[in-house]
Amino acid sequence: MSKQDRAIRTRQTILRAAAKVFEEHGYQAATISEILSEAGVTKGALYFHFQSKEHLAQGVLTEQNNEFAVPERASKLQELVDATMLHAYRLQTNPMVRASVRLAMDQRQANLDRSGPFLAWSGTALELLEKAQSQGELLPQVVPSETADVFVGAFAGVQAMSQALNEYEDLLARVSNLLRHLLPSVAQPSVVASLHMSASRGETVYKEAEALMEEHGALATAAD
Repeated sequence: MSKQDRAIRTRQTILRAAAKVFEEHGYQAATISEILSEAGVTKGALYFHFQSKEHLAQGVLTEQNNEFAVPERASKLQELVDATMLHAYRLQTNPMVRASVRLAMDQRQANLDRSGPFLAWSGTALELLEKAQSQGELLPQVVPSETADVFVGAFAGVQAMSQALNEYEDLLARVSNLLRHLLPSVAQPSVVASLHMSASRGETVYKEAEALMEEHGALATAAD
C-alpha cells in the first residue's frame, strides 16, 4: 500500500469515527478525544487531516453525496425520484449519511456552516427539473428554482419527522408518499403515471448504483 493510499484510508477511518460520535452525541457534545478513541489514531494523524472539530464536521457534511451517483435516466423526473429515494435509503442504512443529516439539521450550531448539503441538493434538483422542463415533462406554470427549494425543504421535513418518531424505520414509505403527493402538482399526468415511486425504489437504485461503481472500478483497474 502506498503512502497516499494509507493517508486516504486514515482519513476515511477518522471520518467514520467522527460520524459515529456526532450521530450519537451531536456536534456540541462530541469531543476530539472521543473521536480519537473511536478512530484508534494518534492526535497528530487526526490534525494532519482535520484542523479542528469544525473541520471534521464539515468533512462529514460533505461526505454524504460522495459515494453513489444515480444512473442517468431518459426521464429527468425519474432521475430526481431515484436520487431522492437513494438518499432516503442511504440515510436509513448508512451511519455517515445519518451523521451528516443530523449535523445539517442541528439549528443550535450557529458557528457551523450547515448550508452545504441543502445547497447541493437544491442544485441537483434544479438541474434535473430544468432538464425535465426542456423535455416537456413539467406543467407550464412550474418554476424549477421554486420547485427545487420546495422539494428539498419537504424532504428535510419528512426525514426529520421520521427520525423523531421511529429512527427512520418508516422513512422510505414517507418519502414515497411525499413524491406521490408532490409530483402531480409539477409534472405532466402522463409522466407521473410512468414514474416508479414505491418505497422499494431506494434499494433498487442503490443496488444498481453499486453495480455500476464496481463495474467502473473493474474497468479502471483493467486500464491501469
